[in-house]
Amino acid sequence: MWYSLFHPKLPVFLSLIILIVFVSACGGSSTPETAAPPAPPPPTLSISSEKAARFLTQSTFGANAESIASLADIGYDAWLDAQFSTPATLHYPLITEYPNNNELNQRHRYEVWWRTAITADDQLRQRVAFALSQIFVVSDKSVLRQTPYGLANYYDILVKNGFGNYRELLEEVTLSPIMGIYLSMLGNEKPNQELNIRPDENYAREVLQLFSIGLVKLNQDGSLALDMENNPVSTYDQDVIKGFAHVFTGWNSADNPSWYQRRLNVIDSMKAFEDFHDSGEKLLLDDLIIPAGGTAQSDLNAALDNIFNHQNVAPFISRQLIQRLVTSNPSPAYIERIATTFGDNGNGIRGDLKAVIKAILTDDEAISDSGLQDPTFGKLKEPLLRFTQLWRAFNATTASGKYWFDNSYDLTGQAPLSAPSVFNFYSPSFSPTGDVADAGLIAPEFQILNETYITHTLNMMAVSTYVGYQGVTLNPRDEDRILIDITNELNMASNPSELVEHFNLLLLSGQMDDYMKTELVTSMQAVSESEQHLKVLNTLFLTLVSPQFAIQK
Repeated sequence: MWYSLFHPKLPVFLSLIILIVFVSACGGSSTPETAAPPAPPPPTLSISSEKAARFLTQSTFGANAESIASLADIGYDAWLDAQFSTPATLHYPLITEYPNNNELNQRHRYEVWWRTAITADDQLRQRVAFALSQIFVVSDKSVLRQTPYGLANYYDILVKNGFGNYRELLEEVTLSPIMGIYLSMLGNEKPNQELNIRPDENYAREVLQLFSIGLVKLNQDGSLALDMENNPVSTYDQDVIKGFAHVFTGWNSADNPSWYQRRLNVIDSMKAFEDFHDSGEKLLLDDLIIPAGGTAQSDLNAALDNIFNHQNVAPFISRQLIQRLVTSNPSPAYIERIATTFGDNGNGIRGDLKAVIKAILTDDEAISDSGLQDPTFGKLKEPLLRFTQLWRAFNATTASGKYWFDNSYDLTGQAPLSAPSVFNFYSPSFSPTGDVADAGLIAPEFQILNETYITHTLNMMAVSTYVGYQGVTLNPRDEDRILIDITNELNMASNPSELVEHFNLLLLSGQMDDYMKTELVTSMQAVSESEQHLKVLNTLFLTLVSPQFAIQK
């Protein structure tokens, strides 16, 4: 659907306008009869450069020539094993490099995020953490705007647990003081009729609706589980919300010497104050009842186990991770395969996110060429990913070593941990009016694709190319500018076809159609041979603003 929306005969700029509107086996001599049979040849590990580039687009913040060549040489499994074993790059230690004073704010946290996304070696882990940050949402567009340290530390929960177990991740998120502040679990008290206190239901609702199971029961393939009258079945009701709200009582800041003495600690997990925990009986999912007399921790364990083992968790989480990494409309069979892995990693372990991520990225639906011809396969790239892909493809650096893009939200509608609400930047079920909705498909990222952000994004792409390369004349105050390296590309400028194919691999994973190639070559030939920089920059910019680059296939 994504690719077929743009007619192959339309010029690149017109296509852009439409986007805006539409929103060998080895041989040898014979062996003597008395000799032992030769050993079978080793399995072929290498893959094509195009397949490698496509895989890296799905699994990292962007490919470059070196990473494409490496993956093409060693194959998917070896690359994944290397990424799984690469030490995590944590954000909190990096933000503590900045002075702890009143001037520290969210822009410093953004800098750390961009620096890590562009330069860190643990690319898969960071990409997964970004995906998880859009499921387990907290945001600086809230009372958290003054807590850059706390938000950086919260992001590290996602970084550290991205290859861990979902159950452990769920507990760390639940007890995070940042989540406790954002969804008002921190300081949540047991009922007290005399003081008119009732347990806050905010986190109880969102942990069920958004972080684990959703509103209606699902089959393993993500389809709706219907009742005898073919109606959707709710996963919970108000009594269950009330039960979970009572579970989530008695937790407060780790530094509080007592419940009412406020010493806010935004780093360490919340601690339990038993006098303020409701120890009564509680009704949870699937009619599970926690008996009276439990502690804050035992009740929490029982409640999170209850969520973790619900039938919805596997398809609900699997589908969203597929959407964030690979395609907006995974087939039911794809969802079911990943959900099955979530349920059992092959060793009897449920919730193994490492196994889930590997299954998502190596599934035939993700890596086979069939997706390239399937009109329903693919996704609109998030604005942040378009910029990380550009800067990683051309090994961008800065004179200061800092990577400032702190106005990304104003320009693109996105910044890390900066969603407008707990419902993320866009709904995972959003479908834009028109061809996509008419076909019964969804396209979540289109929810923030509007005329303003499109214009700002394209303008920023122009800045990042025409005056964003190493060697361009800058003002002294511009030492923080993120600059791409086009040295290699300048050496190709005299050969238009070579340069176009180079951009085709780096930015489009070899998926550029012949018409676009012809248009780009023609545009290069119209530029004087004395303007080598202009040849490269024009071609790069046209590629970056093309519909084919905007869509990940």
